[in-house]
Amino acid sequence: MTRTESKPLEEKINAILENEQLEGAVVGVTVKHAATGDLLFSHNGNIRLHPASNMKLLTGAAALETLGVDYRFQTEILSDGELKGNILHGNLYIKGKGDPTLLKSDLDQFARELKAQGIETIDGDLVGDDTWYDNIRLSQDLNWSDEPFHTGSQVSALTLSPNEDYDAGTVIVEVMPSENAEGKAQVRVIPETDYVTIVNQTKLVQAGEAQEISIEREHGTNNIIVEGTMPVDGTVSRSWVSVWEPAGYVLTVFRDALAEEGIQFTDESRDVTGATPEQAKIITSKKSIPLSELLVPFMKLSNNGIGETLTKEMGKQIHGAGTWDKGLEVMEDVVTELGVERESFLLRDGSGMSHKTLISANNIAQILYEIQNKSWFDAFEDSLPVAGEEDRLVGGTLRNRLTTEPAKGNVKAKTGLITGVSTLSGYVTSLDGEKLIFSILINNHLGPSEAMQEIENEIVTMLAGHEFVE
Repeated sequence: MTRTESKPLEEKINAILENEQLEGAVVGVTVKHAATGDLLFSHNGNIRLHPASNMKLLTGAAALETLGVDYRFQTEILSDGELKGNILHGNLYIKGKGDPTLLKSDLDQFARELKAQGIETIDGDLVGDDTWYDNIRLSQDLNWSDEPFHTGSQVSALTLSPNEDYDAGTVIVEVMPSENAEGKAQVRVIPETDYVTIVNQTKLVQAGEAQEISIEREHGTNNIIVEGTMPVDGTVSRSWVSVWEPAGYVLTVFRDALAEEGIQFTDESRDVTGATPEQAKIITSKKSIPLSELLVPFMKLSNNGIGETLTKEMGKQIHGAGTWDKGLEVMEDVVTELGVERESFLLRDGSGMSHKTLISANNIAQILYEIQNKSWFDAFEDSLPVAGEEDRLVGGTLRNRLTTEPAKGNVKAKTGLITGVSTLSGYVTSLDGEKLIFSILINNHLGPSEAMQEIENEIVTMLAGHEFVE
């Protein structure tokens, strides 16, 4: 199809980019035709910018390409001892292989299976094996201020998620009104565990007064400081808080699960971390959901921890080293194979939290074009947030954006947001049925992020309502 309306498209986008709130910012915008790859519009398209969570587009594509849609993580329970009667003489190992979907219910199931095999006492240590990955817990550019929260949770091969959002290495802390005689709010931890210590410094106040609750873990410890005021008619305040050293978190919750099944340890038993000996035998194991399903919370909910875990897992599977360096090397290779010059981008993590990652709008659009021919593309596209769809596992981070026609249900795209950066890249179908690829990268803005998102929304809504003329 010959397009005679490229100039009107250019005029429309340029008019939007004249918004005074973009003064002083750097904006890269690229629009491609999805079927042909024709470049329909480019504004600063070759300027390298920070992608924020648009980085997850690259991580997801690289993981699907190298690990495959059916890839599953595994957690194993092993022992180097012998069962004599109802006593296991030897250590019990829980070996993590990166599974971010491990839940307390899985540890409960492990405990039931051990009980079913006749184990009632363990004469040995409970050992957490997190050696599948290296011991570097945080990506190289993570902001200090993100470290206490789920946005900056520690990455470990042995970790635990509090629910099926799969924010591995975190606990959920809930603060609510109570009839506490000390005049403090009630605090609950999910899953319930004494691996973290709640320091409750809240104050109950009269109905109608301000509810101001702060929940933050103290650096280097598992002390979670809960402060502020909770009115007696207040609502639940909830936060996902990262733990310090996730392997220890798993051990504590697992030991509790074993105790609930009546499985006891001898007095000398300890909770320790270490490598599983080669002669240890697997007692039971659990596999995660396949990668095609894991991509849904990863992309739709913009789950940083999954992105960093996938990065290390790619390094482990391709280069035999579960490190960020080797994982990023795999991702660089995949991006290059998708037609992007290696010298034109810089990757620093798998989630997009880094303020040093650099890639252009043209490069992101090129990747989104090339992957359409991959056998795994349907799984990739299905994982993208869908504009205006209320279900959080459909609409994801776009569920409250682009809520009217012609964008609603039509835009499938990844959002991105870090300080000074707002991004949106993905797919949209024009009014006359032409599928388009777009990438919008806004950097160095000082205005509110909502204003930047409105500009992105305006561009994408215009694309959804655009008509091409033969």
